Amino acid sequence: MNDAHSHFFSEQFFAALGRQRPSGPLAAAEVVAQLGWDAPGSPEELSDRWIAELDRHGVDRAALIASVPGDEVSITRAVARHPNRIVGFFMLDPTTEDAADRTKQALGNGLRCVCLFPAMQRYSLHDPRVNKVIDSVASHPGAAVFVHCGALSVGVRKKLGLPSRFDVSRGSPLDVQPLAADYPTVPFVIPHFGAGLLREALLLADLCSNVHLDTSSSNKWLAYHPGLTLDAVFRQALEVAGSDRVLFGTDSSFFPRGWNRAVYDAQLQALDAAGVQADARDRVLGGNFDRLFPRPA
Repeated sequence: MNDAHSHFFSEQFFAALGRQRPSGPLAAAEVVAQLGWDAPGSPEELSDRWIAELDRHGVDRAALIASVPGDEVSITRAVARHPNRIVGFFMLDPTTEDAADRTKQALGNGLRCVCLFPAMQRYSLHDPRVNKVIDSVASHPGAAVFVHCGALSVGVRKKLGLPSRFDVSRGSPLDVQPLAADYPTVPFVIPHFGAGLLREALLLADLCSNVHLDTSSSNKWLAYHPGLTLDAVFRQALEVAGSDRVLFGTDSSFFPRGWNRAVYDAQLQALDAAGVQADARDRVLGGNFDRLFPRPA
């Protein structure tokens, strides 16, 4: 089993949140204390804790996302320490002047996936600067692009009282379609089944064979579709995208909670209820991830 979507909440992540506090900045340690979470320590210490957590739950490999723009160094150090277990993803704001160069450097240092959050940074996926970033991804075989679409709610920001001036109109899966069509060799990953925009995510996956759907999070967006069940979502996603383009993930993030076993249990139950055969289930739970992100030589 592999996890295609978890977060690497480093010290730089907490420091970045502390700088955004409207009533005055907080140091990273103060942010962690206010949240009541465990301090991450160095990237090496946090990566070791993640490996111990994955071992405890029988998870072979996991994608860990550097979850603020500019934190590529933390996840790069984690990957360097555990290259056969951690696959490095990183959040990027493509509207920054050095975005394309940062992408080239990060991918050259062993990271594997650029994560775009257009609603969070309030930009259009039609912006030419996005294409420059994907040009960099396309020049690195084996690299991918993750695009968060649909509903966007960041629990840690709510806990800290930080404003979340997101623009969810920027997060339509349909806006990914021209990019996926223009870059057919680049895998695109849409997390959370489109996070409330299931129909659009399925349409995108049907039109573009390089689009993958990840299953992560508690999938609370199901509340936007009365009567829809998680097993029905799996059944429809597998029918449209096929069992080769669905990736299991949990959206795990902070300690002491660690890896979110409850998400795995709920999704396994949904796969069983959907009548998914063992070979297809194995691809969803790990095989597809290994194919997209093979272990380093």
